[in-house]
Amino acid sequence: MILRLQGCFSSFLLSFLFLLYPLAFSQPSAYQIATMTKLSQLFNSSAVGWDVTKQSNPCSWKGVTCSAGSLITELSLSGFGLSSSEFLSVVCNISSLQSLDASENQLSSIPSEFFTYCGKIGGLKLLNFSRNGLKGPLVSFIGFVELEFLDLSYNFLGGNISLLLDELVSLKSLNVSGNLFGGSIPSNLGKSKALEQLVLSVNSFTGEIPEEIADYGNLTLIDLSVNHLSGSIPSRIGELAKLKVLILSQNNLNGGIPTNLSSISTLSRFAAKQNNFSGPIPSDLTKHLKNLDLSYNKLTGSIPEDLLSSANLQTLDLSYNSLEGSIPDKISPRMVRLRLGSNALNGSIPSLNFAALENLTYLELDSNRLTGTIPPQLGDCQNLALLNLAQNKLNGSLPAQLGNLSGLQVMKLQLNDLGGEIPVEFSQLKTLSQLNISWNSLTGSIPSSFSNLQQLRNLNLQGNHLSGSIPDSIGNMNSLIELQLGENQLSGPILKLPEKLQIGLNLSSNLFEGPIPDSLSSLTVLEVLDLSHNNFSGEIPEFFTQMQSLVQLILSYNQLSGIVPKFSFHVSVNLSGNLSLRNGTEPNASLEKERRQSRIPVAVVILMAVAAGVYAAGLITVMCSFFLRIIRSIRKE
Repeated sequence: MILRLQGCFSSFLLSFLFLLYPLAFSQPSAYQIATMTKLSQLFNSSAVGWDVTKQSNPCSWKGVTCSAGSLITELSLSGFGLSSSEFLSVVCNISSLQSLDASENQLSSIPSEFFTYCGKIGGLKLLNFSRNGLKGPLVSFIGFVELEFLDLSYNFLGGNISLLLDELVSLKSLNVSGNLFGGSIPSNLGKSKALEQLVLSVNSFTGEIPEEIADYGNLTLIDLSVNHLSGSIPSRIGELAKLKVLILSQNNLNGGIPTNLSSISTLSRFAAKQNNFSGPIPSDLTKHLKNLDLSYNKLTGSIPEDLLSSANLQTLDLSYNSLEGSIPDKISPRMVRLRLGSNALNGSIPSLNFAALENLTYLELDSNRLTGTIPPQLGDCQNLALLNLAQNKLNGSLPAQLGNLSGLQVMKLQLNDLGGEIPVEFSQLKTLSQLNISWNSLTGSIPSSFSNLQQLRNLNLQGNHLSGSIPDSIGNMNSLIELQLGENQLSGPILKLPEKLQIGLNLSSNLFEGPIPDSLSSLTVLEVLDLSHNNFSGEIPEFFTQMQSLVQLILSYNQLSGIVPKFSFHVSVNLSGNLSLRNGTEPNASLEKERRQSRIPVAVVILMAVAAGVYAAGLITVMCSFFLRIIRSIRKE
């Protein structure tokens, strides 16, 4: 039995090795080897790893794929650093070639011989010249009867392509995004109308979207974004029963959103942001959609009740429109990003079952007219990373439950009517990088436990009624680069501040007094410092001139005195409203006045000198006369 099994295994092994034999030991024909050898000579062999002396079989070279019969079928030359297009004419000698990828090189042109000879390769299915430096107009593709995938994206090609691709009868995917093409959108994209993917984004196409695009019934992807298209979306677009993705963003399209888009059961993504679409949003639009982006348009009316609740919906962006009414109270459990900011929505934030929205990571309702309080249930939305409710009319206190959002990275609640104290529970938001609750009516003190927020980079509490001192523990926040505490009622000593503060420190319009604290000297990378509208007194510290990163220093309206230090020319210094300051480069006015008052005119000095001289001469004359009289009297005796 064992011998029989060993015999079977040996037979199997021999059969397996026999099957592998052609793969392991066969190689391309002499003609193909000669062609590949010539290619290796045109390339920088050491850079691409093609070395005939070390490996004679091209099938083992980097980027080369061969069939089971050792015919070269694929050349992947992406990122080989190629700058000369001379090799392209040689490539056309490989009659078995099915795929050529020359992307991410520095090619500036495709020689005409390439179109002449490679167009005759019957089995060539893929051409990829993306991300090179190709320039000039595109040459007509003649032949290439089996070509299915053509990628010329991100080059500098220009001209009109309307009639250049008509011969590509088998074309399934066309990508010419990121070029300089202009004119109208081509309506002749292969006579067999086999096209499935059409990507013409980031060009200069003009005119309207042609109705004939609906004739290509196999289309699954249309991307016409970032062009200069005008007019409305063709009504026939609803005939594309296989369409999955429709991207029309950043054009000049207008009119309404077609109602028949909801009839395309395969459509999962529709993006048309930054256009001029107007009118209401059709109901049932998100019936099959996963992603909808209609932001930056002129849409009006209310949000349809069913728009947010479709079972498949994952992202919805309606921001920057003119939508009114309330926010629907039913949201898809699969929702990941919901953006409704910068509209005219009113009413309150719906008290939803946020615990069921376990996928929601972005919630933006900012710049509307929402009223009422922030629902405490928001704290149940465990995966929320961004919460933006700024610039509304929300009131009440900050819910302590928001401290349960363990994954929150950005919280923006500024420009509302929120009151009460800052919940100490906010100190539990360990992943928070930005907290902005400025311009509200918050009271109380800054929680000392904020030092637990070690990921926090931007803290803005400006424009509230906060009191007390800045907690010393704030100085331990090692990631903080911006601290805005202006327009409050803070006071007391400033003993320690985060040394990595860079963008700015704003302590303006508070109740600080006494000398400017030495703790500011540790802020060596700070760019903007605002201490204005306080009661700081004494001299301006010399250490300000040593802060190399400082570009703006605002010390206006304090009680500072003494001589102003000399700052570097790149530092903007505002000292207005400090009446006792004097510039160190000019003499003190009072001392100069005293000097002027005590100075004796030159003429007086001269007269005094002359008078003194005359007096001295007279005195000498009198003394000489006196001594002569004495001498004469002695001689007479």
